[in-house]
Amino acid sequence: MKAISRLAAAAALMTLLSVPAAEARTRVYVNLAPPPIVVEHQSVAPGPDFVWQAGFHRWDGRAYAWVPGQWVRRPHRNARWEAGRWNHDHHGYYWQDGRWR
Repeated sequence: MKAISRLAAAAALMTLLSVPAAEARTRVYVNLAPPPIVVEHQSVAPGPDFVWQAGFHRWDGRAYAWVPGQWVRRPHRNARWEAGRWNHDHHGYYWQDGRWR
């Protein structure tokens, strides 16, 4: 039984360690820099447990398209939204998704 538990733990660890490598292989690079951010008007939050997720430009395969910002409910009380962003390296520009912290 201990051998099975160790095998399961090793398999889980390998899965967790392989995720960053898989993410790096699936990046979509764009040679054209993203346009400037659109200045949006934020409405009043619908409640105290909502966070504003700012709009961003996404790549649709041919051009950038603006995705408007929105109010979203926090997944838990202390959650903090870390906005997505366009990064640049020697391959070009790539999008890094936002996430909750």
